Amino acid sequence: IDEDIVRDNERLGFFVHELRNFIHTSMVAFELVKSGNGDIRGLAGDVLHRSLLGARDLMSRSLAEVRLTRGIQDHEPFLVAAFIDELVSAASLTADARGLTLTVGPVEGGVTVDVDRHLLAAVVMNVLENAFKFTRPGTTVTLRVGVSADRVVIDVQDECGGLRGADLSGLFHPFAQRGADRTGFGLGLAFSRWATEAMGGRISARNLPGVGCVFTVDLPRC
Repeated sequence: IDEDIVRDNERLGFFVHELRNFIHTSMVAFELVKSGNGDIRGLAGDVLHRSLLGARDLMSRSLAEVRLTRGIQDHEPFLVAAFIDELVSAASLTADARGLTLTVGPVEGGVTVDVDRHLLAAVVMNVLENAFKFTRPGTTVTLRVGVSADRVVIDVQDECGGLRGADLSGLFHPFAQRGADRTGFGLGLAFSRWATEAMGGRISARNLPGVGCVFTVDLPRC
């Protein structure tokens, strides 16, 4: 059997499995609220909210991956500051639902990149989701944008406590998992690497022992 067909079937299977889990959890939470045993403003509402956000992000990532696999890219120059503002609006909801704080540093005005906006949004959201998943409860995830003469660098730092003796490059391999939370199949960071490289950029991670990890998306500046 062709390896591409096998890989596509695996991805489809993982997508269906993850989406089924999100829908199942949403239905359980909804039934609790409907029966009067759960409060939409309490735990049941929080679970329903997280599940719907997870399904939304899964579908966004999957659509972006289809575009990437088919070689479809719509490069356009756009302002980084406006792009980050749009992303943060959605990401803040996810952070709030998990009881986390998302902080965003100032972004220099007038800076543009010329890449596929949808792919970049999927990449940065994947990196943020990874940070939300592994940072310690009640901590802060920080997004910063650095600018040089020819590069734009997006850093996402969590407070997971750091990784001991880990080969961080391995985190970008398909199905790689870290930490105790094994939800998902470890495809998000692998997709982020494929998409970033397809846009002429690079993605990396560095460990801050005792503090957390920093994931960096490095792109050419217009």
